[in-house]
Amino acid sequence: MRETRRIEKPIVAITKGSKEKESIQEALEMLPMDELLREGDIIAITPNWVKAKPAYTGTVVGPETLQSLIRYLKKKKPAKIYIATGSGGDPTPKVMAFAGYDRVIQDEEVVFVDLNYGPYVDLSLEHPRPSTTKINQLLEEIDVLISFTQLKHHEEATMSAGIKNIALSWPPAEIHGFPKKSLGIHEDLHGFITAITKKIPIDITIVSADKTMIGTGPSDGKAVDTPSLILAGTDPVATDTIAARLLGFLPQAIHYLYSLYQQGFGVAEPEKMNLRGISLEEAERIFSKAAYQQEIILDKNGIKNIHGNQ
Repeated sequence: MRETRRIEKPIVAITKGSKEKESIQEALEMLPMDELLREGDIIAITPNWVKAKPAYTGTVVGPETLQSLIRYLKKKKPAKIYIATGSGGDPTPKVMAFAGYDRVIQDEEVVFVDLNYGPYVDLSLEHPRPSTTKINQLLEEIDVLISFTQLKHHEEATMSAGIKNIALSWPPAEIHGFPKKSLGIHEDLHGFITAITKKIPIDITIVSADKTMIGTGPSDGKAVDTPSLILAGTDPVATDTIAARLLGFLPQAIHYLYSLYQQGFGVAEPEKMNLRGISLEEAERIFSKAAYQQEIILDKNGIKNIHGNQ
């Protein structure tokens, strides 16, 4: 089982092209892809399929964009690509059929795994409840894990981005129930996200702000249309830290994000990141004007440090 990310360097790319799928490819090309992906790798993409709602609502990722990502990865000559996720709001096959992901999987001849079911392996967690969980045994097979999700406000997790997407997609609903609350995940959701992220390394994090959900999430908020604004990175803590700034949050506002940083599982100081693409200030300008019809720029006149001005 993988214990570390393939690349530890905190590289985050921000792109804004004409189409979401083009922006994702542009962002990925700014990362050291030849180091991240090797010929013959077994890759798992975990897309955010939380509920059977259309992609334009900001609830789930776009099927066309997922297809484009698969085609991009195929150029790297992997041995196998899995689409592996487990919905918490509706049965995963219902989400898959509703949004048209089933056609993408069929057309691209990739393998679908519903993470809500086994066969399983046991995963011990540094967390009181639950202290262990069953996880699909695919975790032991893959070489590279990619988190692909929309950016959202979240009613309990504060923010849903790359880290939270993996932490709530992989625990199986067969055991944890729908919406994965039966064994105590939500008694200390931030602690659980921290604990499981330490055990499931994310090699590539892709966060789409093309349709960002604000107000509340993960499925009942307002969709903000910010066409083709994309973040992608090698360090999930760093990538989610930059994504959080679009929503106006410094790292300590997202408890699990700050906890992972404090425990050494990623970088949260922007000055220690390798930021590529458009500037963070420009990304915040683009997003805030779309979301709030005015410029609300956290990092105006220079990127703030981890604790900001206060």
